[in-house]
Amino acid sequence: MTTTVNALQTTAADAGFERAQIERRDLRPDDVRIDIAYAGICHSDIHTAREEWGTTQFPLTPGHEIVGTVSEVGDQVTDHKVGDIVGVGCFVDSCMECEACKDGEEQYCTNPGVVQTYGQEDYYGEVTKGGYSQQVVVRDHFAVKIPDGMDLAATTPLLCAGITTYHPLKALGVKQGSKVGVIGLGGLGHVAVKIAAAMGADVTVLSRTEAKKEDGLRFGAKEYLATEDESVFTDHAGEFEVILNTVGSGIPLDSFMGLLGRGGVMHNLGAPEDKLSITAFSILPNRRSLSGSMVGGLPETQEMLDFCAEHGITAEIELIDADKVDEYYDKVVEGSVRYRAVIDTASLA
Repeated sequence: MTTTVNALQTTAADAGFERAQIERRDLRPDDVRIDIAYAGICHSDIHTAREEWGTTQFPLTPGHEIVGTVSEVGDQVTDHKVGDIVGVGCFVDSCMECEACKDGEEQYCTNPGVVQTYGQEDYYGEVTKGGYSQQVVVRDHFAVKIPDGMDLAATTPLLCAGITTYHPLKALGVKQGSKVGVIGLGGLGHVAVKIAAAMGADVTVLSRTEAKKEDGLRFGAKEYLATEDESVFTDHAGEFEVILNTVGSGIPLDSFMGLLGRGGVMHNLGAPEDKLSITAFSILPNRRSLSGSMVGGLPETQEMLDFCAEHGITAEIELIDADKVDEYYDKVVEGSVRYRAVIDTASLA
């Protein structure tokens, strides 16, 4: 038998969310059942719900930033117990056998590929449903432990925004004294600033205007540059080792590439609708490069959470009731949320 729980659901790209009841599977031997406390709103939820990234399987229950309490465990589960506070991020299964999975980078599973937390057919032929609901059932490997003492609501966005930024910062070797630029101070960018600063980097926010300067410096940046002033690109040419691009709209990549020094890396995290456009001579001088990534694997996600707990890092959030999701989708798109929206799933009762 399955379990019926309350959730939010949308049935078409131009439809809003409505309350619905969805089914959660009975536990398999390696499953955990999680009573969800909080579910974050990620911009990718909006792209998917509004069918802006290709075909979406409707009805859809989004949400891949999930924090809650384990309420039941399968017979073979040893890493989690009833009462544990855990989180679930962007994917809920992988083959566990390919080279990427064995290396702890399940997000790059190749056989046949990672199973997204919502809106994708899983290995058993069922379409996954995300965290905008009262409960979720996942394979135990794909739930991570939330360290003691963390603000659970404000920790929730770290399951996406935290690991999305931690993964490249670690991979690119950011350390004490590294010169790091962060393009954009939104839901993703503000977390990037906090994490990079905690790693010891000299962080500069690169934002179009000075509207968020006070926040950027409060989050740990040493400098804040408003790029609407084009002199920024000459005055700071060659200054950075790493630049994280966290924005989802197109930017003049050639101009920003010029801010990189010898061997500098522009790392793209945003997903603009248009193709990325760059000239060869933005890369060839000084051995610059353009790279990108998505999230991190489960071991690194746990590492990120432990790091954030140690350094007192959480997201800046607005906590909302379930009935305000449509309103907050619009606010996220217009950029007025400071800085992530999180659903209190108690409001689904």
